[in-house]
Amino acid sequence: MAGITALAFAYFLSQFYRSFLAVLTPALEAELGATKADFSQASGAWFVAFALMQFAVGVSLDRFGPRRTAAVMLAIGGGGGAAVFGLATTPGMLVVAMTLIGIGCAPVLMASLFIFAKTFKAARFAVATSWFVALGSLGNVFGATPLAAAAESFGWRPVILAIAALTLVVAVALMVFVKDPERSPDEPAAGVGFGGFGELLRLRVLWPIIPLTAINYAPAVGIRGLWAGPYLTDVFGADALSIGNVTLFMAFAMVAGSFLYGPLDTVFRTRKWVAVAGNTISVAAIGVLAMMPQASLAAATILLVLIGVSGSSYGLLMAHARAFVPAHLIGRGVTLMNFFSIGGVGVMQFATGAVVTQATVPGDPVAAYQTLFTFYAVVLALSVLVYLKARDARP
Repeated sequence: MAGITALAFAYFLSQFYRSFLAVLTPALEAELGATKADFSQASGAWFVAFALMQFAVGVSLDRFGPRRTAAVMLAIGGGGGAAVFGLATTPGMLVVAMTLIGIGCAPVLMASLFIFAKTFKAARFAVATSWFVALGSLGNVFGATPLAAAAESFGWRPVILAIAALTLVVAVALMVFVKDPERSPDEPAAGVGFGGFGELLRLRVLWPIIPLTAINYAPAVGIRGLWAGPYLTDVFGADALSIGNVTLFMAFAMVAGSFLYGPLDTVFRTRKWVAVAGNTISVAAIGVLAMMPQASLAAATILLVLIGVSGSSYGLLMAHARAFVPAHLIGRGVTLMNFFSIGGVGVMQFATGAVVTQATVPGDPVAAYQTLFTFYAVVLALSVLVYLKARDARP
């Protein structure tokens, strides 16, 4: 239990690091001269680095176990990258810092899922994963109003440097308390290299699941962690505290969504159709936001909350894919699907940065965000259509 608690704290930090930029937008613009494109690149760098590291993380989990994998990478990448961020003097340093932090956070959730997959029956995997994600997602909450208040009181640099120190403490706790699960005596050896990923990619049953896994999380985390700040500032003239409050509501919604999705596959005896229904609601909410982005701050907040709740099907989709992964490739299996999930977010961060830049009309702050939300809705809808071809996996 102590090991899982340490992993939960580490995942709390991972969630914080992927979403805190939105709240610091005004300060970083004023002090470092950072632009929307800089924020898009920095946020995208976190997700791309995180995603690319999944292959190495998968091999390391199968060969060396979750304890050393998570502890070492979080200490060097997470703690070191946060220190670079806190000392940044140019927008380019933010990109470097976010890249390092992405590398450091890459093994945290996967180490936890690896332990769950080795410890729990397959039917409980979705609930364990979703609820763990929900608890860790409280990091999104801390990255909203509490961060805004702390940065206003103490300055953003001291706050980020303090979190860098906390990251190092949590990394030490991982090394001390996490226990690697024992390998079953009849389980085939995992192998040293990356060959297992090829075996997984040859499983055609995974192909229709991959697009929705890659896109379902992107609108919620992209808006919450990157675009909420500029959108609320440009369209409604919101200040840092107002942005913090709205993103706080959205963060709580994402926590609630993960808790809600967790047991629904057991209740309805289907994973596929729960995911279809939830992501269809997400498409509808984003579509409404695209049609009326300037209606009112209250209306925007309600729609963002709905996007947060409905866009939290990550744990359910991981469980859907996990049902088809061989036991000796669990580490590679969960990291491969996480590569698509986080990689999809990273690609969408860069893509949406280009979309907003191209759609920006001088004197019309609404046009860019109308295009942005339309883009999110269309891409998510297409991934849901592909997912309709997936084979169901009943718990």
